[in-house]
Amino acid sequence: MKIVSKGLVGLMVLFFFSCIKKEPLCPEADIEVFTFDAKYKVSETFIDQANRKIALYLTDEAFKKGLAPQITTSKGAKLSPASGDSIHFNKNIKYTVQSESGEYSKTYDVVVIHNISNYEFNFEKWAQNENDKYEFPLEDDGTQLWSSGNPGAAIAGVGKSPSFYPTRSVSDGYGGSKAAEMVTLKGTPITEIIGIKLIAGSIFYGNFNSQNALVDPPSATEFGQPFVGRALVFKGYYKYSPGPAFQDKSGNVIPNVSDSCSIYAVLFRGSNRLNGKNILSSDSIVAKAVLKDRSAKATFTYFEIPFEYTFNANLSGPLMLAIVASSSYKGDEYSGAVGSKLIVDQLTITRK
Repeated sequence: MKIVSKGLVGLMVLFFFSCIKKEPLCPEADIEVFTFDAKYKVSETFIDQANRKIALYLTDEAFKKGLAPQITTSKGAKLSPASGDSIHFNKNIKYTVQSESGEYSKTYDVVVIHNISNYEFNFEKWAQNENDKYEFPLEDDGTQLWSSGNPGAAIAGVGKSPSFYPTRSVSDGYGGSKAAEMVTLKGTPITEIIGIKLIAGSIFYGNFNSQNALVDPPSATEFGQPFVGRALVFKGYYKYSPGPAFQDKSGNVIPNVSDSCSIYAVLFRGSNRLNGKNILSSDSIVAKAVLKDRSAKATFTYFEIPFEYTFNANLSGPLMLAIVASSSYKGDEYSGAVGSKLIVDQLTITRK
């Protein structure tokens, strides 16, 4: 009996372990964290997963000497160059990530932003997202300083063509060949599920964090880029046509209400970006320049707005500048008129 019992137990143990399956290898191939000594930063590093770019905002010293960043990837992924390896910016830097499973790989371009000194934006140069086909503006040197809600619209299921997105280039510029156009669109079946009935076109000086796009949309818009000096005047050109029917967040048409556009600039302290929740209310704000005439303009109209500083504004330490434009003034509340169209061009910040 004892021999039989022991044999039975042995068989049960073998059966139990044969039923345990090995955990599948991770198929993800993402760079999740990219860190280095804070003394070399002028703003927080931004990992653009949608366009596979890592934006580094560096001091001149770091740009000249290089860095040895510490990098966290998806579980088990292989990284080249390795975390901790020194990189130097006299050549293009790329990081390749191979998933633990070996099925997938991604290549990230490192974009270095240092010593920003030009605050004139003419929107003449645009690039296109490789996978989702939305457009985004570039500076003359190929640097991306502007973003929009387009990456969120891509996640929401907008068609893969530049003309289907709420923000795109248009060959109707003021004094040039191109400008930035924003259009308020009807929501998609995906946004309807979370109660978003429309998508306002927007463009802003900063980054869009796709990881928050559907979970917490207001925090996905990360406003601001490093700024040096004292901002004096915000100026540029715009034209605007509101859509035919203004609707509230629930999609109800509100009679006798016309949509309006939104254009403003904000100067604030620190190196952490503001977002859709605090861009106009944060305690770190030291000055604003807000367009007051948001009504329809059939032709390009010039604006020139002095920055209004807070009482005893503190300009010590790092500063950030945000510029925001939207085809619907209440687009952040998902209210507006489908078909509203805003075009902006030659935006400029003067400073001393």
